[in-house]
Amino acid sequence: MFEEITYAAWGDMDFNSHMGNSAYLDKAGDVRMRFFAANEFPMQEFMRLKIGPVVMKDEIEYFREVKLLEELRVSLSMAGLSPDGSRFLMRNEFWRTDGKLAARITSAGGWLDLSRRGLTEPPEALLNALRSLSQTDDFQSLPSSIR
Repeated sequence: MFEEITYAAWGDMDFNSHMGNSAYLDKAGDVRMRFFAANEFPMQEFMRLKIGPVVMKDEIEYFREVKLLEELRVSLSMAGLSPDGSRFLMRNEFWRTDGKLAARITSAGGWLDLSRRGLTEPPEALLNALRSLSQTDDFQSLPSSIR
């Protein structure tokens, strides 16, 4: 499992004085990109390969509030993957320091070929990085997005 520590910042707060939904999505995306960078796929490598991750659906579940300056441990795991890696379900969980789960985001996505603007398979090294993530208990084998 890939994990990072982050904090609920001033700009993350909503009208109800807790972390807003867009802040969870932003932090989940940041953790995903840092996972890729830690596995030899920083943004520059995606640019060189002319591919990029594309999210088609995010599902957010909320369990506990997160207040200003609260520390969070954000995990990243694999909830689903096609054999060729062209489709994925990545899951971020947001844990408070009291051990309580604050939120869970499951993101369905794939890989966009930036030249032809269509879905593609990831290169083997990136597929291996995806396979290195721990799998969730409800992990699903997904169909390929390549026709």
